[in-house]
This record gives sequence, C-alpha cells and structure tokens, in this order.
Amino acid sequence: MASRFDALPQRRAIIDRRAVADALANLPEAGGVSDMRNAATPILRAALEAGRAEIARRLEEAPGRGTEAASAYAFLTDQIIRLIHDFTVERLYPLNNPSAAERLTLVAVGGYGRGEMALYSDVDIAFLTPWKQTSWSEQVIESMLYSFWDLALKVGHSSRSLDEMVRMAKSDLTIRTALLEGRYVWGDTDLYDQAARLFDKEVVSGTARLFVTEKLAERNDRHKRMGDSRYVVEPNLKEGKGGLRDLHTLFWIGKYAYQVRSVPELVDKGLLTRTELRQFQQAENFLWAVRCHLHIVAKRAEERLTFDLQPELARRMRYADRPGKSAVERFMQHYFLMAKRVGDLTAIFLAHIDESFAGKGRRFGLPSLRRKPTKLDGFVLDRGRLAMPTDDFFAQDPVRLIQLFALADKHGLEIHPLTMRAAGRDVRLIDNAVRRDPKANALFLDVLASRNDPETVLRWMNEAGVFGRFVPDFGRVVAQMQFDMYHHYTVDEHSIRAIGLMARIEKGELREDHPIASVIIHQIVSRRVLYVSILLHDIAKGRRGDHSVLGAEVAEKLCPRFGMTAAETETVAWLVRYHLIMSDTAMKRDLSDFKTILDFAERVQSPERLRLLLCLTVVDIRAVGPGVWNSWKRQLLGDLYEAAEEVLRLGHKQTGRRERVSAKQAALAERLGWPADLMASYTARFPESYWVAESLDVLEKNARQIAEADGDGKSLAIIAAPQPDSGATLVTIYAGDHPGLFYRIAGAIHLAGAGIIDARIHTTRDGMAIDNIVVQDPFGQPFDEDDRMKRLAIAIEDALANRNRMADRLAAKPLARPRADAFAIEPNVLIDNRASNRYTVVEVNARDRPALLHALSHALFQAKVTIHSAHIATYGERAVDVFYITDLTGDKIGSQSRLKTLERLLLDAAGPASAKKAA
Repeated sequence: MASRFDALPQRRAIIDRRAVADALANLPEAGGVSDMRNAATPILRAALEAGRAEIARRLEEAPGRGTEAASAYAFLTDQIIRLIHDFTVERLYPLNNPSAAERLTLVAVGGYGRGEMALYSDVDIAFLTPWKQTSWSEQVIESMLYSFWDLALKVGHSSRSLDEMVRMAKSDLTIRTALLEGRYVWGDTDLYDQAARLFDKEVVSGTARLFVTEKLAERNDRHKRMGDSRYVVEPNLKEGKGGLRDLHTLFWIGKYAYQVRSVPELVDKGLLTRTELRQFQQAENFLWAVRCHLHIVAKRAEERLTFDLQPELARRMRYADRPGKSAVERFMQHYFLMAKRVGDLTAIFLAHIDESFAGKGRRFGLPSLRRKPTKLDGFVLDRGRLAMPTDDFFAQDPVRLIQLFALADKHGLEIHPLTMRAAGRDVRLIDNAVRRDPKANALFLDVLASRNDPETVLRWMNEAGVFGRFVPDFGRVVAQMQFDMYHHYTVDEHSIRAIGLMARIEKGELREDHPIASVIIHQIVSRRVLYVSILLHDIAKGRRGDHSVLGAEVAEKLCPRFGMTAAETETVAWLVRYHLIMSDTAMKRDLSDFKTILDFAERVQSPERLRLLLCLTVVDIRAVGPGVWNSWKRQLLGDLYEAAEEVLRLGHKQTGRRERVSAKQAALAERLGWPADLMASYTARFPESYWVAESLDVLEKNARQIAEADGDGKSLAIIAAPQPDSGATLVTIYAGDHPGLFYRIAGAIHLAGAGIIDARIHTTRDGMAIDNIVVQDPFGQPFDEDDRMKRLAIAIEDALANRNRMADRLAAKPLARPRADAFAIEPNVLIDNRASNRYTVVEVNARDRPALLHALSHALFQAKVTIHSAHIATYGERAVDVFYITDLTGDKIGSQSRLKTLERLLLDAAGPASAKKAA
C-alpha cells in the first residue's frame, strides 16, 4: 500500500513530518505526561488542519480525482499517527531496555487499511502486542488515544494480543474482514510480519468458500436494508446497491480467495478483463470523489446523497445545466450510471467465483434447476443458466440479443453472467435494422407483456444496455433522476417497477391492496396496450415541454414499430397523454360535485379506456416509492372509477340530483328509525349539497352526533373515529358557524400532530356548522390511538374557544422537513369558474410546510369567502391544496377585482412566514 502513497504528488505540501517531528522534539520538558501531551496538541492540530486544507484545495482544483484525495487523507492520517506514536514512546514513556513483551505495532484496518479515507472517515486502528499487554503498552495506547481524541479524530480501535486477534477473527466476520485489509502503519515491523503470517495461516487458510458465502449473504442483507435498488434517488454511496461497499466486497473476496494484494491483480487472476479493470477504477474514482466532496460539504461523516446536498455537490463537481436537465439531474444520472457499472462488474466477478468454487454440474450458493427446456434456438444451458455456445453468437444474428431475454422469460431461466457480459459488449450491434425487425419487436413485446416475471427480465435487459439500445427513447431516461422528494427512483426504475406491479396485480397477488384493478385487468381487451402504455408513460421526462404530450408523440412513433395496430397505437398515445388525469381528478377535485365526474367521463369517453386508465394510474402511483400508495388514495380512485363507469355505462340516463338526495334521505331514515316528523325537520336543516357530498355511513354518524349534542344542549361536539377502509381518521365537528371556523380547526389539527387530507364543510339552515374532516398522521396512517384522538379533540376545542394564541404556538413548532429547502417552488394559484356549476374552484401549488393549510384557509377568511370543501394532496416537497368556495351569499365569485385580491392573498399565504400572520 506504500506504493499508492508514493504516487501522491507533492506529499510534503500535505504534511512535512520531519518538520513537525522537529517541532515536537524541541518542546521543553514541562510538568507531567498530560502537560507534555497538551503542549504537543496545537502543533499536531495545525499540521492536520493544514494538510486537510491542502487536500481540499487540490480537490477543488481537480474535483474528479477521488482516489487521489482518498489516498491523501489516509497518507495524512498515517503521518499524524506516526508522529503521535514517536512522541509518546520517545518523550512520554521512553524505554531504555524493552523486553520481548514490550513491543507494539500499529495496524490500519478496514477502509483506512486500504489507504482510502474521506475527511470525516473513521480511523480504524488495531494495537497489536505479542502477548498479554504490559503496563508500558497500556500506558502508550491510552496516551495515544487521548492524543487522537484531542485532535477530534473519530477512532475505532482495538487492543489485542496475537492469540486474541486470531481467535476473534475466526469467530467474527466483521473483524476478519477488517483485518483482511490490515496495513502496517508504524511500530515493531517484526511483530506486524508475525501477525500477518498468523492471520493467513490460522484464519484464511482453508476457509475461502465459507468467507465468500458469508460475504455474499452480508451483501444481500445490506442491499435489502438500503432499498434493494441502485436507483433510489437519495442513495447511500457507501452501503447502497452499486456503491463503494460493493466494490470493496469484490476486492475482499478476491483478496481472501485468490490472495491478490491490489485491484489490478484481479486481471492477472482472470477475474476481470483490462477493460473491466478500467471500469472498476473509473467507478471507484468517481464514487470516492463524490464521497470526499460530500464530507466537506456536510461537515460530518455523511454517506447519503440527500436532496439538500446534491445541488452543491453538482456545483463542486462542475456539472452545468443543459436543456431539459438541470446540473443536479445530470450529476445524479452520472452517479446512477456508475452504480449500474458497479452492478455489471459484480455480476461478472461473481460468475468467475461461481466457476471456481462450484462443484461439477452445480452452482455455487444458488438452487438447482427444476426443469430443463429443450428448444433454445441455439442457446445452451450452463448449470441451469442460459448461455451462448460461441463468443460470436450475437454477431452472427444480432436479433439474438433480444431473443436471449425472451427465452429467459419463457423458460424461467437466469442468464449466465458471462453471457450478460457478451450482451453488454455486443450491444452496439443493435442498429436501425434490428430495431425495425418484426421478429425482434415481437420478442420484445413478449417480454414486456409476459405473464411470468417481466420486471426481472426487463431489469436484466436494462442492466445489459440492450433495453436502451433497442428502444433509444427509453435509453434517454436510463439512470435519470427527478429532482424532487416525491419520486424515490430513477425514471427507468420507476417504469420497470410499475410493469412488475401490473404483472403481480394480474396474477391476483395484490388483490387486497387493489381490489378493483385485480378484477378489471381481466376485462381489458388488449393487455399489450396496457403494458406498452406503462412502459411509455414517463418516456419523455427530461425533455423540454410537457412529458405527457411529448410522450404521446413518442408512442405514436414506437407502437407501429412494435407491431401494434392503428387502434392500439391511438389508445396507447391517449393513455400516455392523459396518464395523470385520473390521479389529478381523484386527489384534487370534489368527487361529490357531479360536474367533476361528467367532465372526467367526457375526457375518457369509453369504459375500456377507463379500465386501462385505472390500472395505469394505480401502478404509476404505487411505483413512485414505498409508502406513497395508501388506503385513502385507493378509496378516492375507486370512487372516481365507479362514478365515471356509471356515467359511461348509462350515458345520459343518470338519476337526477334531486332523486339521489331523496334516495339517500329515505335510506338514512330507515337506518335511524326516527319518527317521520323528526326526520322531516332534520332533513330540512341541510342544503341539498350536504346530501350529495356525504356517504350514507357518514350521514348516519353525523345525525346521531347532532341529535345527541342538541339533546344535551351542547353548542360544540367533536368526534374522531378511525376509518379502516380508507386508512384515515374522520373528525366531525358540530359547532355554531362563524367566520374563520375552518382555519382555526386546521391550525388546531396541525398542532395536535395530524394532517388534513380532505375536508367537507357544511352549514345548516339554522346557523350550525357540521364539518367532516379526514386526517392522517405524518406517515400517512390513521390517527387512531385513543390518547391521540383525545388530544386532537381538546386542541380543536381550545382553538374554537380561543384559549391560547394559536399563531405563537404554530410559529414555535419546528419545521418537520428542512430538506425541502433544497427545492425552489414558486407558489402558484389557479382559479377556475368552469370546473363546477356551483362553486369557484381554487387550486394552490406551493412548497409543503407545517400549517400551510391553516395559512391558506386564513387567507380565504380574509378574502371573505365561504369554504365548502378542501382537498389536500402532497407530492414530496410540493403541496396542492384545492378549495371549493363561494362568496358569503353562496354564489360563485365572478368579479375580476375580487379574484385578483383572492389570488394575491393566497400567494402571500403560501410564503414561508405566513403562519405568523394568522391570528
């Protein structure tokens, strides 16, 4: 490892150890050990800080030299440790005649042992003694540790005899791995050589197969913890899939099983080609550059590329904006491409390990095949994996590059990693002739719309580079991130996951989560229309313009090439163009307003399109990331689907609004069992809109709550009850109506730790308000614990009684998600008087923040309007709040001056400081 440091340019500019040693040697004898150590600390600290500043300066000048910076930090640490060691044993605890037991060697282990560090990396060091520690070695080790801590070095240390080292390495995989990378730093060289020989003989010898098995299992567990995808948009560049730890695992296995001492030796052992070695080194260099910059920017040992840090990293690494892609998106796309390269290298490397360690006819660490297909069109089986018979097999017929994956899907086979390597090498053979080949396109559609496991096979195709080469428009979104807090994956990963979810729904595996989609998928006329539309729905992301419109144009071009009919092409293009309309309508509009349903049905036009659109919408939302799909969204989409399906099925033969109200009132009377005169007086209290907006279950709960409150003479009644089917909690407030009621309720609900996702606000003809508000906790779950619901009711009661200054309490509440500050979102207000026959519809887009709804509803109070319903949707850092309002007389707001004032007030309220203005 010394040769690595030898290659560092101008090492003396990083630290001049001789000059620092002279300064330490010239320290006068003063006081005891502690005083001497305290006197040395400023000299060492100055040298450490100067060295770090020099490394940071070099990295700023050449931001892509990652491995050089990592080596420089390790070199600097080496020199500081050597200086501390020499000062400790020569000045603090000198020995004139040391015994054989009074020997000590310092061994760098783990990443530090590899000679790779970032600014805030741990200094992992082992203090080794020949036998049990003597009082001298204990004093030296303790004093050195104090010196490390005085310099604020984060030290991971162990103190062991040689026997203890061997025993613990045998019993603990983590210790064994750390010692595997052991590197001599300073101290007794003979003792270090003895330790190295013992480790090879007593620990490594004869245990290579076990080590490989354990390391691969450890790697798989780590991937699952980190999201099991290298395309998570806030990746962990050390532990995540495709990160530095995967490269380290390859080297560990190579070092343990093949006794290599450096990465280039993997080529000599036949484990990597020279081209693959260059790819390894490029990926390693890039990842280390990112990690070193990340530590400097974060000012701590940060390994996760969070949204708030990504823009600064992109700037430091000199990425620039390009049409359709920001600098940060280009930087992250480069990161994901490097992570993909790490994955490719891992697969190739493990194939060689498989060949070396597996018994004849068997595969190392993997299950045996249960069936053996015979018709493989020239491909062969290699221990159960699909392989090619000759190295020029793809060159003979490039269509085989598509056929490889179709056969893997058809027969449920894995592809041999060396064949994947060849596919990646020969991907350039896919030209326009192959793309237009009818057989190739038919094979591709077979995979895309497979009834087996299309997600896995498409991911393999993407990993090999075949997918993006065969469908160049898809190639443009490979590894492309969307710089927001809503989307968890890159565009290509999101699309492939959505296809996999559709396949699982079709098999009935997600019936509980998606009951409607699980039924109607089998009523769809053209399955391939559905699967192609899922593939293409985000195909135009990253281009200038609306990706839905541009994507429809891509679909019109691609579908005929795939062999689809004109009718299928038209349907796919429509689905791509309008793939957001169902989620937007369900989440942002009042579904009890019949014009919402009519407008949506008019756009959809046919039951088949509606079925296709629901399936596409479901998987599009769920494939965004974990936790995005929930029961509330399922209910909203289901309600919209059923209402629109009724319109499309019956055409204009709809039951009239008055008839529907009468039917609901009759059903409610039957449930309540009230006398006719009491029921008549009760129904007369409410406007027609109340009966349309609420379900029969909610109408019954409201009636019983109101009757009990009126019977007891209460002017305020609050009930909170979980709704298991919707995954939310319904809070019903019955109170005397007065201006500003809703904004006070919204503020109280926020202070109680809940969030409003839907609100239906009604006023009786005798001046009472009955508000049905749907809330969830910050994690999208029902607010369902008894003490939490009680706290919620008390907070609302206090707010309505004006018992405390709500504005002060809201201002004091800390921000929940400061990462959102990384995104520049300009507030936008859209006012629509055509979306509803009865209400003015106001949509506010703004950065999500605590108490935003409180601020917006307070602005509406200031504008002297009445809120009839509110619908809240969040997309990561972006909030979309929609209000159905009228003026105080119950009419739409038509005056342009009032609309301008309304827009100004809402824009002001959407600002970050607006919560303090609400009284």
